[in-house]
Amino acid sequence: MKPVNASIITIGDELLIGQTVDTNSAWMAEELNKIGVWVKRRVAVGDVWDDIWGALDEEGQKADIILITGGLGPTADDITKPLLCKYFGGRVVVNDQVLTHVKYLFEKVFRRPGPILERNLKQAEVPDVCTVLMNERGTAPGMWFEKENKVYVSMPGVPHEMKGLMKKEVLPRLQRHFKMPFIFHQTFLTYGVGESVLAEKINEWEAALPSHIKLAYLPHYGTVRLRLTGIGDDQNKLEAELEELGKLLRPLIQEWLVIDDDMTIQQVVAKLLKEKKQTVATAESCTGGYIAHLLTIDAGASSNFKGTVVAYSNEVKEHVLNVSHQTIESAGAVSEEVVKQMVKGTLEELKPDFALATSGIMGPDGGSEQKPVGTVWIAVGNNKKIEAQVFHFRFDRLRNIEQTAHTALNVLRKFILQNRD
Repeated sequence: MKPVNASIITIGDELLIGQTVDTNSAWMAEELNKIGVWVKRRVAVGDVWDDIWGALDEEGQKADIILITGGLGPTADDITKPLLCKYFGGRVVVNDQVLTHVKYLFEKVFRRPGPILERNLKQAEVPDVCTVLMNERGTAPGMWFEKENKVYVSMPGVPHEMKGLMKKEVLPRLQRHFKMPFIFHQTFLTYGVGESVLAEKINEWEAALPSHIKLAYLPHYGTVRLRLTGIGDDQNKLEAELEELGKLLRPLIQEWLVIDDDMTIQQVVAKLLKEKKQTVATAESCTGGYIAHLLTIDAGASSNFKGTVVAYSNEVKEHVLNVSHQTIESAGAVSEEVVKQMVKGTLEELKPDFALATSGIMGPDGGSEQKPVGTVWIAVGNNKKIEAQVFHFRFDRLRNIEQTAHTALNVLRKFILQNRD
């Protein structure tokens, strides 16, 4: 089956100068992949007529689907709509359904004082050569164009609005319009090994992969995800191939394997806790609550996460977690003794099944010859025992914080597995 390829064009000067981070492309690519569309290119252009026009020409030669986000607002720098009207040879008309929707938003939802501005009403103007896609979350409609057997879809750059249009309008229409191949992924999460070591370990296995199945190495803060991607027109055959390849891969990476699923380290921890209806709480000094943030990103965290104490100062360590002042004076805040007492205090005060604590020197200042920047103590425990480990990271402040958080979660994961009732 012929693959269906897509290009994503994001429009806006703010993307090129780094003022806004493009999260739209990554989300869109992931959703397209789920329905069998392979994103071959992602292009960012500024609010420049010739640049947008050129991008449309170039991507139209390379892809079957061209998705465009941005430039549909009511201000002068939003030039995407008039450009698309000219590009596809149309004329501007007022769409009554969009006009009614815009009036409803301003009169019933936004409830802004004064009359609706003319520039807001002009959001209902669309090229007469497009199929209008209703944007229930905003005023700028999506627009579907077809040219030379290619599909072009323009959507707002506001992520919330774009996602609503993609889910309700764009993805279902693309599935009806194209005959898609099947794309399946199988992911293996590893921890504590570099991608080069993994590549050496599985070299022969990887070399034997069939041409329609690819392997990607995705490193991230101590983890490496190995992602197998298969493309084909026989769903059952493809799934069976990936399963068989997974069976051959597992024993090769067993010592580092966390889970054979596309999950983050914090999701793995949450899964382990939920299986036994257990809970965790954290006491964070150097990570400043970042571990708690990771543990609460996903819905349902309240069933396994009790809370955190951000014990950044020694006073909080002493008065909230009952860490001994004498211990801090003699061993230092960044020490085995202190993180163990932080765990003990967390267990006593928050009463979780497991507790996790961190204390370290994130930099760029604050280190010494005995405890250089990047020195981190991590402790984990329950009511039966408490363990601590020291780590030495070598990055900048933000990376050290993130690396510490992910490492701490892996320490917690191992402790839970070893000490499950």
